[in-house]
Amino acid sequence: MSSANAREDMAMLESLVEEGDAGVRWETARAGRPAPEPESVPVLVIGAGQAGLSVGYHLARLGVRFRILDGAERVGDSWRRRWDSLLLFSAARFDGLDGMPFPAPRESFPTKDEMADYLQAYARRFQLPVELGVKVQRVARHGSGFRIVAGQRSYQAEQVVVAMANYQRPRIPGFARELDPGIRQLDPVRYRNPAQLRDGAVLVVGAGNSGAEISLDLARAGYKVYLSGRDVPALPFRHGGRVARVVMPFLFNVVFHRLLTMSTPIGRKASQGGRTTPLIRTTMKHVRAAGVGRVPRTTGVRDGMPELEDGRVLPVQNVVWCTGFDPGFSWVEDVPLDAHGEPRQVRGEAQGMPGLYFVGLHFLYAMSSSMIHGLGRDAQFVAERIAARVTAPRVSSAIESG
Repeated sequence: MSSANAREDMAMLESLVEEGDAGVRWETARAGRPAPEPESVPVLVIGAGQAGLSVGYHLARLGVRFRILDGAERVGDSWRRRWDSLLLFSAARFDGLDGMPFPAPRESFPTKDEMADYLQAYARRFQLPVELGVKVQRVARHGSGFRIVAGQRSYQAEQVVVAMANYQRPRIPGFARELDPGIRQLDPVRYRNPAQLRDGAVLVVGAGNSGAEISLDLARAGYKVYLSGRDVPALPFRHGGRVARVVMPFLFNVVFHRLLTMSTPIGRKASQGGRTTPLIRTTMKHVRAAGVGRVPRTTGVRDGMPELEDGRVLPVQNVVWCTGFDPGFSWVEDVPLDAHGEPRQVRGEAQGMPGLYFVGLHFLYAMSSSMIHGLGRDAQFVAERIAARVTAPRVSSAIESG
């Protein structure tokens, strides 16, 4: 591995392990420059992924003036940046947002690039006011509204929607920095394909969906792969099979969307459970059949190599950390957080901060809240709450109601 790659890996680890989101600052203030004059916008939506576009669709229907900010170069880039072989876990019939079905056979599984292109087409079709290349660094209460800072730009908004999932920042264990500098280290955000790795064995840490799929991707490319971690339960039927075609609509539309909600006792109990998602497509049976070695949890480092829970040391040249994500909302100042580090909210409305909303969070209202097919209900609810509070003049909607 080149020294440049080694330096890149160490810089990534120092950032993910130590700094978290605490490094976000007012760049203009730190440089001694005067803060820019804020631009006034009635409603700002942060994030132009499926959650932000869904909120935008419903705001437009209600005639509310708003703007969507996103740090990417194109709508859908959050999907384009994921690993090359990724397919959506849900069939196309569940992958469309309100007003526009996904343009693919109903039982097919879209690629991540097809999903990205769909989001781009969705924003274009409904003429949603997306401003790209604007990475928000800070949201803070200011007067009766909010001040939003994005590099050299700033905005003043009466209401703000943070339209992002909980999974903002890969969680890397602190002992990762103790690994030999020659070991190539990646995570699900930085992993694209097997060509990024060094020759030699690979340890994938974390046996959830990402870890299972990436380990299978690497095994098919000829790597010796070890998959570390506790066993994760799998769906009791073949994903995409005949049984799944009957059962999945019931799970998606009834169980996830109507039964497991914050309005039912069983839903409230489920919302307090762990964040582990069952294995959906790639199971341990597939992993073992591909020659991947299942090993216990990775608990530390010995002599520069990863050490397992049973005391074994694995001599590997690569490690892919699939060890979960942190919510990463510290850039939203003063928002109350729960025990998981997630914003305290009721159906998307932040508690104690009127005018601040969240869409796309895990179990925001239902198990389906972080799923593409479940976003519309949450987005519509938040948009209606915004419309009831907005003081700016309404504008004619380009999207017909009904």
